[in-house]
Amino acid sequence: MKYSRATDYALHTILFLAKNGSEKNMGVQELAEKQSVSPTYLSKILNKLVKEGMIRSSPGVNGGYSLSPHWEEISFLDIIQAIEGKTSLFDCCLNSNPDCSIKKVMLAAEMSMEQKLRNTKLSDLA
Repeated sequence: MKYSRATDYALHTILFLAKNGSEKNMGVQELAEKQSVSPTYLSKILNKLVKEGMIRSSPGVNGGYSLSPHWEEISFLDIIQAIEGKTSLFDCCLNSNPDCSIKKVMLAAEMSMEQKLRNTKLSDLA
């Protein structure tokens, strides 16, 4: 199982914003430099996080990105789902068979992992 690089950038971006102070803005250029990524690519990721209400965007000379007021409640799972979507990691080829034992094991494992990610907040690391 592997998450996209975008998820890695999203997780690190929120952590950088938390360490910067929840009220302070950071520009996309600075956030991109910290992660050695293109500002254009990071902007697409930031737009998803803004859309989900995890961060705020402020235009202008002193603008940039900052954390939303409820940032302490943001879990790893929230960020991952904002970037990757909410579809299951496992796609059983026998979807018509609700008794598929392989599907049951895979979904149980996925649910355990999601619970761990749901219970781990980015504020725990900040």
